[in-house]
Amino acid sequence: MDDGGAQDVVSELEGRGLGGWGLLQIAGCTGLAAYSVWALVLMPGFRKVPLKLQVPYVPASAKQVKNVLTLLTGRAGKMADLGSGDGRIVLAAARRGFHPAVGYELNPWLVRLAYLYAWRAGYHQRVTYLREDLWKVKLHDCDNVSVFLAPSVLSLLENKMLAELPSDARVVAGRFPLPTWVPSDIIGEGVDRAWAYDIRSVRQAVKTEEPGTEV
Repeated sequence: MDDGGAQDVVSELEGRGLGGWGLLQIAGCTGLAAYSVWALVLMPGFRKVPLKLQVPYVPASAKQVKNVLTLLTGRAGKMADLGSGDGRIVLAAARRGFHPAVGYELNPWLVRLAYLYAWRAGYHQRVTYLREDLWKVKLHDCDNVSVFLAPSVLSLLENKMLAELPSDARVVAGRFPLPTWVPSDIIGEGVDRAWAYDIRSVRQAVKTEEPGTEV
């Protein structure tokens, strides 16, 4: 279609108005697009996880990624992102020299997308994205952990990390703080805020709060 024809179509639509049927068609197309994203990108991973443990995919912003890495400044060793989504935190960690840099993500489409981004950045051989349920991942060798998860699962994740992480590990939570742990550092404001927790300090705090233990 040439420019004149396109302009004629636009003018005709502007003069005619959408009407009820037109609005219904737009709504239907929008709903179909949303369902397609859910079915192809989100649902494959959710089907294998109990409802109370499901966490929707929301990509981290550039500021959130920066805050995570700021709270890990001066640290080294393995970096693990639990529920890594499209892999941007893992990729940024690899660029900062963390090795290995690993993302655990149950959704196969997001794992493929993460590898695509890493390949485009030239880092596909320096990152690892594993299609695994984060609740079944063993954390004993994770020196640094990032979590951008929903509040509904954070209390359960506290128990898992407290039981499995090494004492010198640091956990960085984004968007929502861990519900009972006391953070060592906080950075950012609003939705970009991130909280850092040192496992050694968390274990000491838990120990002093146990019944029969002097505070």
